[in-house]
Amino acid sequence: MTDLPANLAPGWPGIPPRWTSSAKSGVGTALNPASRVWFTLSHGIFNEIYYPRLDHACIRDMGLIVTDGDTFFSEEKRHCQHDTTFLAPAVPAYRLTNTCQNGRYRITKDILADPRRDVVWQHTQFTPTLGHLSNYRLHVLLAPHLGNRGADNTAWVGDYKGIPMLFAQRDGQALALAADMPWRGRSVGFVGVSDGWQDLSQHKTMTWFYDRAEHGNVALTGEIDLAAGNGRFDLVIGFGLNPDEAGHRARAALLDGFAAARQSAIAEWQAWQDSLPAVGEAVDGGKGLYRISTAVMRTHGGKRFPGGIIASLSIPWGFAKGDDDLGGYHLVWPRDLVETAGGLLAAGALTDARQVLEFLHITQEADGHWPQNMWLDGSPYWTGLQMDETAFPILLVDLALREGALTETDLDRYWPMVRQAAQFVVQHGPVSQQDRWEEDPGYSPFTLAVEIAGLLVAADLAERKGEEDTAVYLRQTADAWNADIERWTYVRGTDLAAQVGVDGYYVRIASPETADAASPVDGFVPIKNRPPGQSLEPAEHIISPDALALVRFGLRAATDPRIRNTVKVIDALLKTDLPVGPIWRRYNEDGYGEHENGEPFDGAGIGRPWPLLTGERGHYELAAGNGQRAQHLLAAMATMANDGGFLPEQIWDAEDMPEKELFFGRATGSAMPLVWAHAEYVKLCRSLADGALFDMPPQTVKRYVAGKSPSPYTIWRFNHKRRAIPAGKILRLELLETAVIHWTTDNWRTTHQTPTHDTGLGVHTADLATAVCPTETEIQFTIDRSSSNSPLGEKFIIQIDAAAAP
Repeated sequence: MTDLPANLAPGWPGIPPRWTSSAKSGVGTALNPASRVWFTLSHGIFNEIYYPRLDHACIRDMGLIVTDGDTFFSEEKRHCQHDTTFLAPAVPAYRLTNTCQNGRYRITKDILADPRRDVVWQHTQFTPTLGHLSNYRLHVLLAPHLGNRGADNTAWVGDYKGIPMLFAQRDGQALALAADMPWRGRSVGFVGVSDGWQDLSQHKTMTWFYDRAEHGNVALTGEIDLAAGNGRFDLVIGFGLNPDEAGHRARAALLDGFAAARQSAIAEWQAWQDSLPAVGEAVDGGKGLYRISTAVMRTHGGKRFPGGIIASLSIPWGFAKGDDDLGGYHLVWPRDLVETAGGLLAAGALTDARQVLEFLHITQEADGHWPQNMWLDGSPYWTGLQMDETAFPILLVDLALREGALTETDLDRYWPMVRQAAQFVVQHGPVSQQDRWEEDPGYSPFTLAVEIAGLLVAADLAERKGEEDTAVYLRQTADAWNADIERWTYVRGTDLAAQVGVDGYYVRIASPETADAASPVDGFVPIKNRPPGQSLEPAEHIISPDALALVRFGLRAATDPRIRNTVKVIDALLKTDLPVGPIWRRYNEDGYGEHENGEPFDGAGIGRPWPLLTGERGHYELAAGNGQRAQHLLAAMATMANDGGFLPEQIWDAEDMPEKELFFGRATGSAMPLVWAHAEYVKLCRSLADGALFDMPPQTVKRYVAGKSPSPYTIWRFNHKRRAIPAGKILRLELLETAVIHWTTDNWRTTHQTPTHDTGLGVHTADLATAVCPTETEIQFTIDRSSSNSPLGEKFIIQIDAAAAP
């Protein structure tokens, strides 16, 4: 690589860097692991490109600017109508057609990732529709954000082995922009001051020719010689650990040519799609969304870290965010990952689903849980604890066994992972530090459903591994928690119940029991993402579709009157009817979304409806025997996808705001595509094809819906200290160490000593013989243990109360 003499650009360091739109019209990669690049498209141009991992963004965007050298200035991303199509059905390689709003030109671009190397291609045809080719000047503008940051990038004009290129580098990563046609001019500069956009918008031709811009927010600009190729040219961006490596890859790609890369890229993807059975495709709701969804799930998977699938190749409201929002959605959430693996299993992609299990196996923490979210190498990003994310992988092992992705022999490999996860759940559940929306602690119907189902599955697997005692304890715990679900999360006789005309309903989440609340539902829920003074609501006022997880995971029948009551309340508070069908919000008073005026979420806002919740409702309707209704919801969900077939995280449900690109019934500025939503769509297709819920665990259905197994136990532990228990129950105390329980039922006139029993899962239990005690008996106990966490002699009191029964 040769650098030209330094002609430094002025204006260091440039304006503060920003990311770009999250409304993607295309996401893609090559299936070949030799290619470690992923690209995104929006507004007719490249958006973020990721290298060498799909959690490392390396550019903000790259687009074209058209001028006439005199008075005309047109930027294709702002001044064109955009159309995006696939180069082949459900293959993540694209044709972009950008038509000038003034009728002066059309740009056609074929976009793909090179299967043989770390390169992306843009095969371009510029066609004047007014005037002649000689009337136009065409420029490429690229904004590097290497290593997830727009700041501290260095750009320069140079060449590789005599081939003129534009380069950028930061912190061990580099890119090289090359063309197969001559450059008429090249320059680099600082964004907002000396970059090519500033030059061209002012002068309509390149007048600034800077050779180097160091350690700032930089941009690369080059003018293509349109006449040399009669308007046709290829652009490639090569990536590497250093500029020579990036230049090497760019030149190698140009020597092989676009046609070879196109043929190989499409063939590899078609072979993968052809390997999948078409079980769920038969009921596809429209737009070919089933196969697009399988491609979306596969595209978001890692290559150096197989099985690591990120939530989305997007940064919600990215245009308003800078370097400090390092992760965006290009992180792995264990919950989203398991949901996606379920989608892969539903589609028959067994090998890909098994890779997810292996990724989970590798990234499990020493104590058995998984991080709230993480980079592909397993290092945590956010540090919250969500109990469903620890239980979900247990369910995935069972589903993989049932679908044939794992064999009985494979259980030897994954049982230690399952056992560790189950141990963490019984030690730290049922209360979760955060619910599935990553906000509040407490008792969540969704989290409880996943935890309890996970424990029953783990019990089955324990039996298969010969651990009978472990299986017994896990089932006892699951039964006891299941028996308490209504006490924790179901309310009766509220004003809201009266308004809707039901006797009660499940709440979104109930705060952990405290001394000033008789039960969790008497407490208050802090509402995140709300302005100061608007962030605390009574638990009984906050409703969520999360309660339908009790049906999805087999703990309650779809026809259970309590479930039906809750569905009525959900629809009264959270349902929005779009022209294509209904959609639901996460919960009332949700603050995660744009403001009322359309301004982007900035820590507060208004939560909007989620398409994936339409898919979840479809599963509920199928469980309730309403197959036709479920099919209608599937079709509605398909219609919520954008023109490219991508499902967004949220849908705008207010009046159109064209100036903010917000339209009723279309995507908001949140993530798109959301992989979890695509997985839910595929699973609903499979469920409809099967006539049964694909991912419903049979263990819970057999035990709680068909069998209705009661529990003789009521559990007390330090993370949920009960103040009352129902009559006829054994009080089980659970500790994390050996102890002796001193207890009485007659105010210490007589005492009992009960030593704890080691379950082998880090939990020590003591069963107090309270089943024979009458109502209003007061149980008092102290805990004699070796640690000093609780002073010896501290007294705990529990009342036997008929009102404590669910």
